[in-house]
Amino acid sequence: MENVVLFGFMGAGKTVVGKEVARKLCMEFVDMDDIIEEKEGCSISEIFAEKGEKHFREVESEAARSLSRREGLVIATGGGVVLDRKNVDALQLSGAGICLTASPEVIYERVKNESHRPLLLTDNPLKRIRSLLRYRAPFYAKVKYRIDTSDLPAESVVENILGIVKKDREISAATRSRGGENADLKS
Repeated sequence: MENVVLFGFMGAGKTVVGKEVARKLCMEFVDMDDIIEEKEGCSISEIFAEKGEKHFREVESEAARSLSRREGLVIATGGGVVLDRKNVDALQLSGAGICLTASPEVIYERVKNESHRPLLLTDNPLKRIRSLLRYRAPFYAKVKYRIDTSDLPAESVVENILGIVKKDREISAATRSRGGENADLKS
């Protein structure tokens, strides 16, 4: 079974909705940050502090490659996994890639009380969120599907994801049955 891969900035809802999508699809939920922490034996914040962002991104890319070779997963990626196009390509080849988005203000409200966000350890986290979102926007745009979670309850995001997964699987099946990449579904 193909994977469901959730991309997006921290606080967009990848973990919260990913767990419910996995439950509804009877798939395994995997959080890339948890995989990285397990492999490194310390938290993401500690990796950033002790080994730097460059090391973290290398380990993140290894995790992306590894997970893209597995099947039947709902994967919540790290927010910066999109910075390396190879990560996005590999993960989207393994299944439906969906980018969850939210406004900077909504993201800030969702994450402001969390201490495990190393990129937000700054005097003005909202300004940092805006800056990172602006920088990452073209990277997130490479993901096939998008859902703005700003004004949606988690249940609605889950239902939207399930609809996308169903559509994506129908397209994949039609493409495979016709033996080509450009096969269209008949209505």
